[in-house]
Amino acid sequence: MADQVFVGGAVVFEDETSSAVIEVKNGKITKIHKNTTDVSGYPKDIVTDCGGLVLMPGVVDAHVHVNEPGRTDWEGFSSATRSAAAGGVTTIIDMPLNSIPPTTSQEHWEIKQTAAKPQCWVDVGFWGGVIPGNDNCLQEMVRRGICGFKCFLIHSGVDEFPAVNYEDVEKALQALQGTNSVLLFHAECDIGTTVTESDPAEKYSTFLASRPDRMEELAIEQVIRLSEKYKVRCHIVHLSTAKALPMIRSAQARGVPLSVETCHHYLTLSAETIPDYATEYKCCPPVRGQANQEDLWKAVKDGTICQVVSDHSPCTPNLKMPGEMDFMAAWGGISSLQFGLSLFWTGASQRGLTLQDVVKLMCSGPASQASISHCKGAIAEGKDADFVLWDPHAMFKVEKDMIEHKNKLTPYIGRSLYGRVYKTVVRGKTVYEDGKFMTGKPQGQFVFTNSPVSFAKL
Repeated sequence: MADQVFVGGAVVFEDETSSAVIEVKNGKITKIHKNTTDVSGYPKDIVTDCGGLVLMPGVVDAHVHVNEPGRTDWEGFSSATRSAAAGGVTTIIDMPLNSIPPTTSQEHWEIKQTAAKPQCWVDVGFWGGVIPGNDNCLQEMVRRGICGFKCFLIHSGVDEFPAVNYEDVEKALQALQGTNSVLLFHAECDIGTTVTESDPAEKYSTFLASRPDRMEELAIEQVIRLSEKYKVRCHIVHLSTAKALPMIRSAQARGVPLSVETCHHYLTLSAETIPDYATEYKCCPPVRGQANQEDLWKAVKDGTICQVVSDHSPCTPNLKMPGEMDFMAAWGGISSLQFGLSLFWTGASQRGLTLQDVVKLMCSGPASQASISHCKGAIAEGKDADFVLWDPHAMFKVEKDMIEHKNKLTPYIGRSLYGRVYKTVVRGKTVYEDGKFMTGKPQGQFVFTNSPVSFAKL
């Protein structure tokens, strides 16, 4: 017998949108009845009627910098997961850097879990980090259910998470062979100085010139060679340049296990419209021009890019100081976790994408890449009852006082978006409803990969 029932006239599955009755027991979906809204056989007190709202799988944001412990004044698990819940995100995957210590060993990962455990309003998985010399730590973390690993091919911005060279990456990939784990790359290479001291640092064009497309192209060329050599899944995070798409498509066509994500800011913002000193727009790699953005959208539509995420990367206001600090001095990172679904839908709906595309790119795609699709990313029997109830036609304006993340600094304040979130359900429990948090206290859980690892080479 179900202990909860959800009924809706527009339930978004991976292959269709239809009416459905969804039975839930102990936080899991136990039975789905499609093409019906008949709930007459259930007690009224266990039925949630979605009315005219769309019922979709909860969003999985696989690129979130929470920064706790160590830089909790930048962001923390409580504020980040509240922000997620307010935006229909039911699972986040936390990045390994910007916390102190970074998640580069089993011991460090346990420190982070201890900090996070009592605070999470949604479910949380974790990425580990690859840095020089820690390749002997990776297999143990895989055994314990880490979602995968991330490395930087250029300075990360924080000294405790150093960049790796080609040899370091080879050692890491050798350690990961046979595990089905994945290595994520911040794919930029240092190519030397491209701007001078006389270039006006307050202008976005100067910062953009300092991070040219070629930095990404060279890095992605290296990643493709390594992925092809070791046959280990590799993933390009936050793809910014469309100039790399031909080589990515070629690699994917010949079977290289390479996947790619892009972010809401690259699909929403454009370099041509960024004012002087508007450092809230700064991120690395940078937001590029409008023509580049449309080419990224084409790659989203044709499947070259398999997921769209936030790269929620907050900092304290003194590290950006919009209107005062210049682009070359400011911290690079954009906060958008709470508004990702609406940001994406606003652009996607204008370009002919469907609600099924939203599920593929923001739910099932990230869940699969992080190896948590056994429980997350789709409305299907056996999976967690993670839902977002939202109205794709409702417009709202982003206001500072609605922001749940810790530092209310984002380039989206004042922007009108389509797609208002009304309710967020995590494992059957309503966490957020129409501006209010409903469970009284955080009840999020940790998410680990779906099965014991088979180390083929051991």
